Amino acid sequence: MAPLPFVLTIFAASVAAGLLGSLLGLGGGIIVVPTLTLLLGIDLKFATGASIVSVIATSSGAAAAYVRDRITNMRVGMFLEVATTSGALVGAFLVGIVAPRFLYLLFALMLGWSAVNMVGRRRVEIPEPASPDRFSRRLSLAGSYYDAALERQIQYRAGAIPFGFGISFIAGLVSGLLGIGGGVLKVVAMESGMRLPLKVSTATSNFMIGVTAAASAGVYFARGQINPLIAAPVALGVLTGATLGARVMTRIRSRTLRFIFVPVLLYTALQMLGRGLGVYIP
Repeated sequence: MAPLPFVLTIFAASVAAGLLGSLLGLGGGIIVVPTLTLLLGIDLKFATGASIVSVIATSSGAAAAYVRDRITNMRVGMFLEVATTSGALVGAFLVGIVAPRFLYLLFALMLGWSAVNMVGRRRVEIPEPASPDRFSRRLSLAGSYYDAALERQIQYRAGAIPFGFGISFIAGLVSGLLGIGGGVLKVVAMESGMRLPLKVSTATSNFMIGVTAAASAGVYFARGQINPLIAAPVALGVLTGATLGARVMTRIRSRTLRFIFVPVLLYTALQMLGRGLGVYIP
């Protein structure tokens, strides 16, 4: 492919990745990696490096807007980041000891259950506030934000803190063992487990994945996996898409957001199931 169409294709795919990533609290790798490897024939190691860049760009483009609009709950994010980082460290230690196939199947099962759970609550706009427990009271894991789509202030409080902390630990564990992003599980842990509003969950996940990716980007750079000719259009495209996505997210209802999230959840579950069974699914 000629240089200009090559760059424009990467840029267009990256805009879509940034838009979807900022809406759903994901890194955008779900679009960037298949586009670079399958469509453009780029080596997987450079695609993975570009994926890390896309995570940082998504977080940079969207997280600032979400923090400004008070949709991100930084206290919840930093609390769960402790679990995610701990899980990632344990996962890195267990590489080569635990069979990846078992983990892929476990991951697929968890995502499938989460998708079914979300479908069951498809008509729920804002979940009922969780009953305050000693953890949420002591850690002040509560907040409020103005929902522009509903035109009212939303008050919420996190519940089931041990469950959310445990799922976040597993998200980090899976990420460290399998080298995949844990954004999907983080959103599930906050939305389904801790009963936070979906917008708060995706915005807080955006904040968290940026912190994690920034910590690991240096490793990818030192390994020579970040190619500037690929990473530059990815960063610009994702930043554009994420900025646009941050504006869209505040104006749509949570039910619409859930309608977009479930197919992504099912696709990721199918992908993990395929890897667990030894069947390649792009």
